[in-house]
Order: sequence, then C-alpha cells, then structure tokens
Amino acid sequence: MGRPTITASSLLLLTVAALITLTNANLTPEILNSLESLCEDIPKGGDAFQIKAEDSDGDPLSYSISGPNAVFFTVDKTTGMVTINNQLDREARDSLVVTIEVSDGKNMATKDLTIILLDANDNPPRFQDSSYNVDIKENVDVGAILFTVLAIDLDTGPAGAEKYSIAEVAPIEGGKLFSISNRGGEVKLIEPLNYTSLSTFYRLKIIASDDGGGSCTMKEPQSSFTYGFITVVDVPDLNPRFISLPYRGSVQEGSPLGTTVLTVLALDQDTGVNDNITYTIEAGSGEPVPFIISTTGAISVSSEIDRETIGDSITLTVKATEQKKNIHGDDAFATADVQITIIDINDNPPRFYSCGSKECVVESQFRGEIQENSAGTLQINMTVKDLDQNGKIKLEVDGKDKDAFAVNPTSTTSQSTVQLVVKDPQKLDFEKKEEMVVQVIAIDEEEPTTRATATVTITILDVNDNSPIFQKDTYILNVSEHSPVDTIVATITATDGDVIDKDKLTYRLLPQSILKYFNVTENTGEVYVTNSKLIDREVNSLYSATLQARDTNNLIGTTVLEISLTDINDKPPKINPNSYNVFVKEGEKFRLQIEATDADEPESPNSKIVFAIVPTKYSENFTIDAATGVLTNSTELDREALEPAAKGKIELNITATDKGVPALMTSAAVTVNVEDVNDNKPIFTASSYEFSVKEGVKGDFVGSVWARDLDQALDFNRISFTILGGSIGSFIIRTEANGTGYRGDINVDPDVELDYEAKTKEFNLQVEGMDLSGSRAEVEVKIKVLDVNDERPEFKPEGPLQVEENSKDTGSLGSFSAEDKDGNSSLVYQMESCECRCNGTYEPCDWMLVDGKGAVTINPEAKLDYEECDKVKVWAQVVDENTEVGENNSISAAEMVVDIVDVNDNAPEFLISDAVIVLVSETASKGSSVTQVTATDRDSGINKEIEFKVTKVKYEDTNSQIEDFRTIFEAVTTQQKDFYVGIIQPTEGLDSSKKGKYLVNVTATDRGGLYASTELKIFIIDKSFKVEVRFGLPKTEVVASRDSITLALSAATKSAVYVTAIIDDPSRVRALGDTLMMAYFVYPNGSALSEQDVNKKFTDPKNYDLLAPYNLENVGKVTVVQEPTNTLQFGLLGLLGGLVIVLIVLTTTLVCTRRSYRTKLKAAKAMKYTNMENTDNQRGGPVVPGTNKYTMEGANPVLNLNIDTVTDLGFDEESSNVERISVNSFDDGMSLHSENDRTMMVIQEEDEESINIEPLGAALAQRANRREAGSSEMGFTNPAFSVTDL
Repeated sequence: MGRPTITASSLLLLTVAALITLTNANLTPEILNSLESLCEDIPKGGDAFQIKAEDSDGDPLSYSISGPNAVFFTVDKTTGMVTINNQLDREARDSLVVTIEVSDGKNMATKDLTIILLDANDNPPRFQDSSYNVDIKENVDVGAILFTVLAIDLDTGPAGAEKYSIAEVAPIEGGKLFSISNRGGEVKLIEPLNYTSLSTFYRLKIIASDDGGGSCTMKEPQSSFTYGFITVVDVPDLNPRFISLPYRGSVQEGSPLGTTVLTVLALDQDTGVNDNITYTIEAGSGEPVPFIISTTGAISVSSEIDRETIGDSITLTVKATEQKKNIHGDDAFATADVQITIIDINDNPPRFYSCGSKECVVESQFRGEIQENSAGTLQINMTVKDLDQNGKIKLEVDGKDKDAFAVNPTSTTSQSTVQLVVKDPQKLDFEKKEEMVVQVIAIDEEEPTTRATATVTITILDVNDNSPIFQKDTYILNVSEHSPVDTIVATITATDGDVIDKDKLTYRLLPQSILKYFNVTENTGEVYVTNSKLIDREVNSLYSATLQARDTNNLIGTTVLEISLTDINDKPPKINPNSYNVFVKEGEKFRLQIEATDADEPESPNSKIVFAIVPTKYSENFTIDAATGVLTNSTELDREALEPAAKGKIELNITATDKGVPALMTSAAVTVNVEDVNDNKPIFTASSYEFSVKEGVKGDFVGSVWARDLDQALDFNRISFTILGGSIGSFIIRTEANGTGYRGDINVDPDVELDYEAKTKEFNLQVEGMDLSGSRAEVEVKIKVLDVNDERPEFKPEGPLQVEENSKDTGSLGSFSAEDKDGNSSLVYQMESCECRCNGTYEPCDWMLVDGKGAVTINPEAKLDYEECDKVKVWAQVVDENTEVGENNSISAAEMVVDIVDVNDNAPEFLISDAVIVLVSETASKGSSVTQVTATDRDSGINKEIEFKVTKVKYEDTNSQIEDFRTIFEAVTTQQKDFYVGIIQPTEGLDSSKKGKYLVNVTATDRGGLYASTELKIFIIDKSFKVEVRFGLPKTEVVASRDSITLALSAATKSAVYVTAIIDDPSRVRALGDTLMMAYFVYPNGSALSEQDVNKKFTDPKNYDLLAPYNLENVGKVTVVQEPTNTLQFGLLGLLGGLVIVLIVLTTTLVCTRRSYRTKLKAAKAMKYTNMENTDNQRGGPVVPGTNKYTMEGANPVLNLNIDTVTDLGFDEESSNVERISVNSFDDGMSLHSENDRTMMVIQEEDEESINIEPLGAALAQRANRREAGSSEMGFTNPAFSVTDL
C-alpha cells in the first residue's frame, strides 16, 4: 500500500478548514456579579440575589454555586435566581465567599463572589453576668456608684446600642433610692440608705435594650434583663436604746450588800453591728448613792440603806455605752432614769416633839394650863412621831393625876398632834390643887416594848361661880363615815346650877377645826355632819371635839365628844408596791409575796383581802395563795415556750379583792423574767436542702441553710456552721445572723471550678450547726452541678442509608446523630456538601438535603437515577445554638453514605448491529443460528436480566407486498459478560423459492416486564451468488487470517462478506496448499454480487495492494515498462513537471470551487424532485436519485447535512459502476422502508487516495453519529456469516 501524497490543494483545503474552525469557536460566558449585600434575616427559601451573566454566542446558560459556603444557598439552574437554603447569621460571619459557575454547555466560567451580610436586629443585649450581688454600707454617699452592669449586643449600629433601665425594685419602697446610667450601666444611690429604718436588702430588675433599627426586616428593639442584689451593711451610727422603760424598783432598807434591785437592758440599734454595752450610774437623787450597776445592767445594793435618811425613793441616772466608737469617733450612749422605792422596816421607836414655826425638836417635858372645873382639851404643843413608814402608835396617860385627863388621840399612824382632854373637870379644882402632872406614853403597837414617855405639867386656873355642866364628861358617839350632810350624830345638852341660865345655854363645838367635819346646833345641842366627804374613817377614825355650853354670864361648861366613824367598804385594797419584777431561771421554782392592805376597818370583812391571778396566756403556769398572796409557779417555766418578742417576760395581773359589800378590788402587775438557760440544741428549718450551681464559676453562691436555737439568750442561741463531709474540698460555708436564727451561706470554694462533665455531678454535704455550748445538729445538703453549655457537640457514627432510585418525597431517610455532653444543648445541623458517585468517580451533586434536625431527605428538585450515580455521600456540620463558652460546632464534619437502590425503571436496549440479515437456503436449516441480537439493561441485579422472544414474523415480497407469516423463527437467550445475546434460529426449513425478505420482530424483556423491540430483515439469497475465492495459502493460514482477509475482501468489493466455509481446493494438488473460501458478497441493501462482479473488482489494479498480501488469485497487477535513460529528457520533464504543478494548483483551486457549487446545485434539484414523491416508503427523508443517500441531511450541506461543509469538496460527484449497479438492484427488486425499520449497513470507507466515499455510507455514518449522541445503540451479528463493516 502506498503512502498518501500531500498536494498543494490539500494544504490549501486544510488552511481554509482551520480558518473556518477558528471563526466558529465558542466563547466562554462572562459573569457580571462582583459584590452582593444580603440581609441576614432573609427567611429560608427567600430570594437572595440574581446571578448575572452574558454569553456573546447567545447560548442558553446554566447556573450553579460551589464552595464551602454554597450550603447557604440554592440556585435555579435555569434562571440563576439564588435563594436562601440555610439561615444566615452575620454575627457568626459578616461576609461569605462563594464560587459562581455559569456554563453555556461547552464552556464554564467561574468567579468568586463576596457577599456582605447586612445586620438585622436579631440579637438582644445579653448581660455578661447572670446577676450582680454587692454589699453596700448604709452610710455610703448619695451619688456613689454601687455597681456597673454590662450587656453586649452582637448587632451593630442602633440595633447594637445598649441602654439600661431599672424596671422594678423590691421592696417597692426602694424604687426611689437607685438610678442607672442610660448608656453606662452604672447603678447609683440617689437617696440615703438606712439599715435600721429601711430595708436591708434590695433586688433590682435591670433591663438592657437596644435602639432597634438595622438594615433588614427585623428592626423592633430587643431587650433582656438581669437582677442586681444589694445587701445593706449596717454601720455603728445609732446610739443604744433602753428597752422596757420606765424602770421602777424597790428594796427594803437595811437590805444586805449585793442585793439585786432590778436590771436595765439597752440594745444596740445598729442590729447588724450589735455592739456590747457597758452600764454606769451617772447620778442619783441622794448622796451618796447606795447602789452599783453591773456590766449586765443589774443594779444592786452597795452600801447601807436607811429610808429615814434617804427618803422613800431615790432616782438614778443610768448610762449605757457601746464598747466601740461610732462612725464619727464618738461614744455611742444613752441614759435612763431608774426610780427605786425604799421599803420601810420597823426599826425606829416613837418619839415626842415640840414643834415651832420652823422645826420640831425631841422633847420629854411639856407644860399647859386650864381653868378649874374646865372641860375640854388641853393644848400642850405635843407631837408624837414614828419615823417608820406607817408606824402605828398607841397613846396612854399615866401618873397620879391620870384620872383627870385623857389623851387624844389614843392611837395614830406615824405622826399626830397629841392633846390632853379633861376627863374629870371636877377634879380640876383650883381650891384643891393648883397643879397637876401626868405622863403621856407612846407605845409602838407592832413592838409594844418600844415606847416613849413625856411628862406634862398642868397649871389649874381659878374662875368664878358655876358653869354649865354636862351629864357626861365624854360622849362616845358613832356615825357612819361619809354620812350625808346634816346627819344628826347626837343631841347633847348641859345643865347649869344657876337658874337664870336654864334653857339659855348656847352650844359650841371646839376646836374650830372640827367644824369642817361636825357642828352643833347652837340652841339645841344637836351635833350633825357638815361634810360627808371629809369624814373618812380610813383617814381618821376618831374625832375628838369639845362641846361647850355657855351660860349668860359666859360661864362655860364642856364635855368631850368622841365621835367614832363606823366603817363602810369604801376603800379598795392597795397592793404595795403596785408592780413586781421577779427573776427566775427556766426550770426553777420561785416564791413571791404579794403584799396588800385595805384601809377599811381592820379585821372587818371590808379589810379582809383575797388574792387571785387574772387569767392570761401564761397564767395557768402560776398559782397564788388567796389568803397570803404568795405567788409561785405551778409548772416548770420554759423560756422557749414563750413568744420570742416577750424576751422571757411573763406579765401577770394580780388582783386583791376585799370581802366588803360591794367588794372592791385592785390589781398589780407582776413581771416574771424567765432567765434563759442553754437547754436547746440547734434545729435546722428543713430536714434537708437541695441546691444547684452552675459549673465553672469560682466562688459562686450556692444556697443557704437556716437553723435556729430555741434558747433566746444571745450567748445560748448563737450558731456556727461547718461542712463535715461530702464537699470534696469544693465548697465553703459562712455563718450569718438572720432575724431569729442563723444562716449558713454555701459558696463554691474560690479556688475550685466545678465541672459538670467530670465524674461528680452531685454532692451530698453533711452540714453541722453548733451553738456555743457544743450542742449540735446535722443536715444533709444536696448540691447539683448545673451544666453550662461549654462542650462541643460530637457526631455519633452512623451506618449507610438506602433509598430506591426515582424516589421523591419519602420523608427522612435517616438522620445525622450528634451528642453534646452538655445537658441544655440545642443542636442544629447544616449540610456542608453532597457528592454522588457517578461512573466510579465522586462529583458534587444536589440529590440530598439535611434539615436543621439532621434528617437526611431527598432534594425534591433532584431525580435519583441509579444508572447515573449509585452512591451519595453527604457531609454535615452540627452547631450547638446554646453554647455559652467556646466553639459551638463539632470538630469535624460527619459523613453519611446513602446507597441508591436500583429499581426496574429501564427497559432493555438493543445494541445497534446489522438489521439486514442475508441468509442462504443451504444454511437455513431448523435450529441453525441465523443471526443474533445483543441487548443490555441499565438496571442492575435481576432487573437487568433479559429474555429474548420472536413475537411476530411478516413476509415482504419483491413487489413490496407485506403479509403476516407464521412464526418460523425463535430466539434463544444467552449471556456474554454484561450483555445478553438472543440467537435467532429457524424453527423449520426455509423456502428457497421465496425471493423477498422476512420481517422478524424480536423483543427483549427484563424481569420487571419492561421491554424493547426491534425488527430484523432477513433476505433469502440464491446459491448461485456463492463465490469461490481461491488463495495460494494453506488452509490453516487462511483460517488464522480469516478476519483480516474478510476485511480486505469487503474493502475491495464495498460489500459485506459472508463466509460459509473454508476448505482445501480439491482440484489442486494438495501440496500446493491452495485453499477455497466459500462466500457471499452482499451490499447493505440486500443485493448480492455475482462471481463475475467479484472477480472484476479483484482484478481492478487499485485493489492490488489491498489483496496481494493474501496470495489471492485473479488480483489485478500493474505492468512496469523499463525505458532507456535520457538525461536531457529528464531535464525537460523536470521543467515541464514544475510548470504542471503550478498549473495543477491553480486548476485544482478552480475545480474545487466549481464542483462544490455544481454538487450543491444538483442536490437542490434532487431535493425538489424527491419532495414531490410519496414519502410512505422513504427512510427518514426523501431518496435522492443517483446518490444512494436516504436523508436530505446526508444529501447535501445545503439540506442541513450534519457534516462540516469543510469536508464536502465535491470529489464525490461521480460514482463507480458498482455503485450504479447497487442502485439499480434497489430499483429492480427492493423498496425503501419506514424510518422505524432499523437497517444496519456494513460499509467501510475507502482510502482517500484510491476510492471515493459512497454517499449512502456517508449518510448512514452521520445517522450513526447522531444515534451515538442521543440514543442507545443496537447491534446485530449473524453467527452464520462473518460480517465485516466497510
């Protein structure tokens, strides 16, 4: 075979082709987007932006986005509209970079696009601390900054500007005390604090809000709140205060030193400081002060007490001073007056005194004078006194003249004027005795041996004649006390020895002082009451008066009236003192004598007293002797049973009631001070406590335990708390006084940071409360460690998922699963990327979606096709939205594998092969293989298994008449690797007389019932067309080279070669090694070549190089003639050759242009003719006469031939005789068929040097190209013949 020669015309054609190719180059689209701005609050599915691109070629564009941030968006591939797929968050990242991809089908343009996220007001300000706790001294200056809060808003601009306000203050009265800076967050004091008069604790609810606004939809202001806790710390700024004022006590004179009188108590008004108090006596109403005061406030006797010296009472000024200085550096103190009554005892005798205008002096000698025979009272200026309080004195008269006189009064209390009353005036006889002497004796009735005596010397004065005389010297009269005015006590008259004075005596009561009580009727002697109120037996039970009778000569006679007041019950009993204060330790007995007197007549019912206790809350614990007034406790006293506010005091009301009619009563307060003893141990207010505390905060407050000791004394009920166990060194406790008990504040140890994820999530503390005596109690405190979201989520391993292809909305296929060690996590899943395994290679795809809950779902816009991609890998990230500390996403993305499960959704596809099958009758025996069809199914497994069946057979004769025919063919299914082969074989012998063709319909059906069908055209060719081809080679070599020989024969004859046998040539000597090949040479249209036609092609010299290597007989040979060498001739020939070459180049250019035009003109005329023909028998388009081309696409480029016009150079204008014969055979015996008939033509293009391209072959080649691009292929092979495509 010769090497192709490159001519000038060829170079010119190649150059033109290159220029045309460059002219038709497709340009890459241009992306116009450069920068986009998006609101972060665009909802999922909302429009984001439009991808803008231009293509100079005007091709349709497809759009996509790639890159790590592509998961936030979804792109409409056709329009380029980008929508939101996952929620944007400017606070997580303020810009995104994605890669935009725009393709016109041939070229793809990419560009990185920066997307600026605009802020929406989607974050409220968040306080940096969950609460703010401060301790503030009560004397802090107004205007001082107490603490500062800080909130941070992740938004920007006004939406991120924090402003603060105080929403509420508890207690509500504290609202006027505090203010907060609008922008700075400083909490200031605007009015003074006061630990004592105001609250000691305030809770402030503080609001942080932003100004709203922003660049996006969410513009409403957002806010959050926190609490500020202010504990007011007391400072010593108040003086102590005495309680239970006023203070009154009593003590008997002569009491032993150290006797406690009463106890005062002062408290520090700064209750939070509670400083110790010291007491002093600053002054007293008497000097020196016989009392001292102890550090506890008990006042006791320090020196001898004499009531007669000091007086009945003394007032002390007691000072209580705090041990520490106040905030001003001064002593804090208070004073109180204490009044102490001195109780008298009978330690003084009665004495007589002589009283002048200024003072009284003790005297034992007295003098007086009286007229003879005078009656009445002798004024001697005598006063008797008993310095003891309420001392009772009895007066008597003794001496030799005692019978003439009597003493008045005969008894008195404490002090009284003493008079001598003439008892027997007759004995006052001047003529018998001018002077008389008597002794007045004062006897202490309580101590009769204690007495005093005074001597009275009486001078008798001389008078003239007789005086009126009363029958009695003394009249003892009785009248009820408080008798009405003018009540007649008695009528008393006198007689006078002088007759002239008879009935003329006038009466008068003496002394003058008696007249305010009693008087006498001047003429009748009737003694009557002048003032009812003043005659009070309890004041003076006996009145002595002198009733004087005067005669006309002014002589007087007198008698003594002793008017005794009879008692009525008009005086209630009197309890002295009127209040009692007794101290007793709880659990002990006490005895208190209640003393009461009744001023009514002694020993009378009016003065007999009965004691009782007025019923009160605690009165049942006491009893009193009704007669003696002895008060005792009937039960053991328990201070803790008393109300704490009473501070151990029990107030009793003791009554003293007389037996008079009506009975009179008085009462006195008795204060029983139950002194505390340490008899109680601490008691917790709860049987157990449960608290919780966040992890990770050193020194954080956990909670408080509360306990109280029922002992009421401060020294007994003070409690201290200790953690005995269970803390593991993680907690501390501090003791604070709180109201009536104590509080144990539990905090995390400042050096310890709790970790929820550690082994210990709960602590069981044993907390002990112990008082000062060592009494103790325990309580269990359970502390739970609260999870703070500080751990990153972690994915759990997940197995692969499965989903059938073509599935749509099947819900969740499965889920990514992640865990977060934190207990309050909120996990949100985000898809990072999705890749599909297509043809064994992973590439990005959009088949799967991942929602926020991690569910893997099918993208509704995607179509799952197992035959396209059989596996999907989805990568997702998980984010904890509640993360408070640290990163909020998993360390790495998780992978989920989704296996696409094949379903029977593809029908079998025939592979393109010969659809025109040529048979000879000698091989068409029953059961022999006629041909075979090959098909495949894109499904997998049993879904791709195929079974072939001959479903219908028709027969078409040479006149194109078609009739149904019996099924004389069958299909036997076999498998060859991934292909299924259907062997077509006759079910009976074929009739060789039939010259038409069989139209055999073969179906390929898979297990799911899907099928495809094709029609085979089987021609019957007579034996006469069998050609014997003789080779000068051994049979073994021919058999071994059968394929290459068949190919060469097909190329030489431009037909399909069907070999029926290879045998040794029996007509030749076997040693020569000649071999016969029995074969049929058939054109694609079914017409066969005769042996003469075949030999003619074999002898064509153009086929020599093709056939010579196989030692084929009858091969045309080129005769070479040797001529003598002529140098001049060669020179002339060379010059002539050069000129010829130039001429050929010019001529070729002209011919190419002319022939191209003529070819196109002929094709146009042919098309016009064919369009006029009936198209029922046309194959895919009009048949162009003289071309063997079936479609107008294959006829000429003017008729939209799908062949580059560069290759149509007009060299196929003429065709060989063989080609005309082929066409003629079509004209004589064959008809064209519908385009649904699949006819495979076996054609091989000739070498460009020696053969022209057969037009029908070019058309079919173009048709094959289109089928390869757009549809599945079908193939047929005939195992009975060796088919070679030319």
